[in-house]
Amino acid sequence: MARVLLKPGHVRPVYSGHPWVFQQAVAKVEGGPAAGDEVTVVEPQGRVLGRGFYSPTSAIPVRLFTHDDRPVDASLFRGRFQRALALRSMLGLPNASTNAYRLVHGEGDGLPGLIVDVFGEVAAVQLNTSGIKRREGLIFDAIHELVSPKAIIDRTSETAARMEGVLAGTGVVRGDVSLDSLRFRELGFEYDLPLSMGQKTGYYLDQRELRARIERLAKGRTVLDAYAFVGSFGLAAARGGATRVRVVDQSAIAVELAAETARKNGLHERMEMVKMDAVAAMESAANHEPFDLVLCDPPKLAPSRAKLDAALNAYRKVARAACRATKPGGILVLSSCSSAVNFHELVRALAHGARDANLRATVLEEQIQAPDHPVPAAFPEGLYLKSVIARIDLAHD
Repeated sequence: MARVLLKPGHVRPVYSGHPWVFQQAVAKVEGGPAAGDEVTVVEPQGRVLGRGFYSPTSAIPVRLFTHDDRPVDASLFRGRFQRALALRSMLGLPNASTNAYRLVHGEGDGLPGLIVDVFGEVAAVQLNTSGIKRREGLIFDAIHELVSPKAIIDRTSETAARMEGVLAGTGVVRGDVSLDSLRFRELGFEYDLPLSMGQKTGYYLDQRELRARIERLAKGRTVLDAYAFVGSFGLAAARGGATRVRVVDQSAIAVELAAETARKNGLHERMEMVKMDAVAAMESAANHEPFDLVLCDPPKLAPSRAKLDAALNAYRKVARAACRATKPGGILVLSSCSSAVNFHELVRALAHGARDANLRATVLEEQIQAPDHPVPAAFPEGLYLKSVIARIDLAHD
């Protein structure tokens, strides 16, 4: 078994349960492991800290599956899959109104590098490390054993594939090769999304809880759904009793799908679909007719801590536009999917953006990703999705 020896002073996070070994923590690598090989991680005195898969070209050369000397074998994979399924069952997933959920959430389920989302009768996977990719047959077998999907599709991103030296997702890898869309239910809404939609595994399951909250907040309010993708927040707002919903996305395909989904669910008469840059749409609303409830969920602006300062400046500008688009006394929901941005930094960007607009933001609630996207307590990086629900008022009222 090849070994990865850590430098003095870099043991504590791993010893405390953190699943990542960063490149700067590695003193030396013994045994000449290849990409995807199982390795043992040891402290300077030789004590075993765990086992994981080796990724020599990554800034995270080892992702740990165990924090002892157990082998990362088929038995361990089966046990982790069964535990993951039991957690979703405890959370009430799937159910009559929702048959789309995350079955495996990487480190949160003790399977770093692996994402498995279930969309009705289809499972979508992301094989994000060379070690996971080399064990795809074992993974596909486990998925079939647990949920018996009609098809498994590989949605590994090109970015992850390039970093790990593996192939990007190739579509259907098992089952119905004629599959061309994902058909599923979430919160009682029916979706039919083409596989050509490239975001994540095909849809943003992590915002399910916030969408349910938006439905409860929307009654009697006008709503702007910026960065809307296929309009899921807008759908929730419309069903919740919003008087008017404007759905905005710069993608023509996303806007078309939002319109089709609204028609499918009988809500199209309350919803207006607009192809437009989200910030431009919010500025237009500010200058003409602000909304009672503004939903602002931009794409990832901070891919790493190294990009944090630039990202926080971008969030500040987005927050300024979103605050201006919100009527005084109205509600703004600002989200960040960047793990490098914590709640404090997001709230500070909101405060600065509000001040720039001569407004004041008061935080009412904070929310995180849906519970089928679990986060180990020793792994703060896993808490990537944060949302702030705030009341917006005049600065000097």
